[in-house]
Amino acid sequence: MSDDSRSDPFLERRRDEPDPIAVGFVLQLARALHAHGYSAQRLENILGATADRLGLHGHRFFSMPTQIMAAFGPEARQRTALLRVEPGEVNLGKLAALEQVSLDVAYGRSSPQEGMTEIARIVAAPSAFGPFLTTVSFGVLSGAVCQFLGGGWREIVVGSILGLCLGLLALYAERHARVSRMFETLAAFFLSMAAVGLARLVGPISVFVATLAGLIVLMPGLLLTTAITELATRHLASGTLRMSSAFMTLLGIVFGVALGTHAGVAVFGEPAPVVASALMPWWAAPVAILLAAVSSVAILKADPHDALWIIAAGVLGVSAGRYAAIILGAEQGTFVAAFGVALASSAYERWRRRPAPVVLVPGILLLVPGSIGYLSMSSLMERDTLTGIDTAFRMILTAVSLVAGLLLASVVAPEPRRQTPATP
Repeated sequence: MSDDSRSDPFLERRRDEPDPIAVGFVLQLARALHAHGYSAQRLENILGATADRLGLHGHRFFSMPTQIMAAFGPEARQRTALLRVEPGEVNLGKLAALEQVSLDVAYGRSSPQEGMTEIARIVAAPSAFGPFLTTVSFGVLSGAVCQFLGGGWREIVVGSILGLCLGLLALYAERHARVSRMFETLAAFFLSMAAVGLARLVGPISVFVATLAGLIVLMPGLLLTTAITELATRHLASGTLRMSSAFMTLLGIVFGVALGTHAGVAVFGEPAPVVASALMPWWAAPVAILLAAVSSVAILKADPHDALWIIAAGVLGVSAGRYAAIILGAEQGTFVAAFGVALASSAYERWRRRPAPVVLVPGILLLVPGSIGYLSMSSLMERDTLTGIDTAFRMILTAVSLVAGLLLASVVAPEPRRQTPATP
């Protein structure tokens, strides 16, 4: 071949073009990880490390809740892809499996083509926990949270029933797209209406506490925490969109509860006045903490092999948060608990070679300020502006304390880096 042909710019462009199979694998991995709950920062880090290992030079990734943009190659000749995505529910089992696939392909244990086949299999696989166990877990978590909120035996029973109803509604919404678009508001309407009816049946209870416990799974506290984390780490577009989504979800829930409560009173009559709940025995709190941690395994769709670690993280998070709050105050207690759980998740990632979110998310699940946000929006809906603003400030302060603990832990124990291959 002549020197002229070797310097042909067309041939140079062909040599610089990224491998389409490797690009396809990275894009499919991006869509799958986003759909199962990864934040923008972690998603971009994993995609960047995987692209480096696959030799896709000049890559750029930009993740937002509804789209992912990816570019490969030199800036003058970039190949750009835009993925339209939808925020999905956290699925810890699939996240761990997908991250393992990315490692297998990045380190040459599998080809990108095999990786794409494995990703499709993981995404299509059903949850390790069937509908029955998942629905029961909704009820167990609601009953446990009812104890955290100061409810008595009657409130715990009603809250557990409402949680079971929410699990059944969630199963129905999975099969009906129209219902899923308005799921939070519809669920809040039906559960608040049912709470009024059950209050007439079982006797005087705090309808507010029972309703809040029944709806606790829908509270967007984790979404709000992720939003503030992204804002703090300069992922401004993604953080702003998640923040807006969290507030819209809260507004929908509060509106549904207000409408359902009025409908319940119209159908069943005014519930009996609330009386002081009987004191719970000393063992009720530790049992509730343990049950909440156990139920989170099925609700977050974790791998059963990680169950003991998830339960331990959940117990650690709730216990540390409660006892630190007694000594330091609510916000400082949240900071200490988040810092401790984040350190434990980092140690788990290094020791077990599993993603840190597997234990981090369950550990902070009941620390997130979703219930406080509900109280704020509820007060504003009732035109109690001062209380609503004060509660909203507490919600933001709690979320900031939680995020500060997570970020400090990431400085003390940074995420292990995947090393890029040596240049041949």
